[in-house]
Amino acid sequence: MKKLSIFLLALTAFGYSAFAQSSPITVKKSDTRHGPEKGSLLIIGGNVGSQRDIWEKFTELAGGKDKAVLVVVTTASGDSAAYDKKGVEEVKRQTGIKNVTLFHTSDFKEANSEKFIAPLKNATAVYFEGGRQWRIADSYLNTLTHQAFIDVLNRGGVIAGSSAGASIIGSFLWRGDTKGAQVLVGDHTQGLGFLKYSAIDQHLLVRNRQYDLVDFIRKAPDFIGIGLNEATAILVQRDTLQVLGHSFVAIYDYNTIVNSGEKHVLNNREDFTASNGPFFFLGAGQKYDLAKRQVIKEPRKSGNTASN
Repeated sequence: MKKLSIFLLALTAFGYSAFAQSSPITVKKSDTRHGPEKGSLLIIGGNVGSQRDIWEKFTELAGGKDKAVLVVVTTASGDSAAYDKKGVEEVKRQTGIKNVTLFHTSDFKEANSEKFIAPLKNATAVYFEGGRQWRIADSYLNTLTHQAFIDVLNRGGVIAGSSAGASIIGSFLWRGDTKGAQVLVGDHTQGLGFLKYSAIDQHLLVRNRQYDLVDFIRKAPDFIGIGLNEATAILVQRDTLQVLGHSFVAIYDYNTIVNSGEKHVLNNREDFTASNGPFFFLGAGQKYDLAKRQVIKEPRKSGNTASN
């Protein structure tokens, strides 16, 4: 835990500049707290299946099935995924996107070459498949490929990922140990950082992981923790988060954990968007302001009354 505290202190004090000094990554001052200044993130909790609202939103953000230029990153699945197109074909089937490229390497030097990143130059969308998130970090972190991913966002494109492909989108790499996903803070701790100052968990409820991020966020109050159940996603544009899919997303905020945030019961009324800690859930359609760290409360519909 001492090692973790030192690492978090460095991240909080210096952002990514300390980690990018010897890399080709361009670090710019951002006016968003967590989300990207341009483009969109679609972060999926695994086993997306045929969840239509998620796939349709991804296709729309990519530019539509006829105009999208999609790169599917299969690295997390291991070396065999360099040739196995099953996952890529599934993405094509679900989206209808015609221009799709399989993108894979486990060679850090290759990932740092202009030739390798050519498919990303005109990409409107990137999709990270699941597997083990440390493989993505080993291959792409602080390389020309990493910068090319960022450039997709800067052009207004979309970066999406499911399961391990969701966790890598965060800045702190949760469950990134080579020994297995049961190790929460392991030998790989830096994600690709598209969602700044964040740690992202997946398969949340089906694997009873809902309490795992609590202690981490307690020790790192500048970070936001996000846990996604399967077939459920968040769309992040700038600092606005919206939930898609059929299950729930857990939000881990320091104020909620230490019980100094919004109260679940106030003036003898339940607030369904608040919790007495250590986390709270959001469902499909609900929105969250990552900058203000509060739920965006939609106007109550006429005749909509709470009971039981």
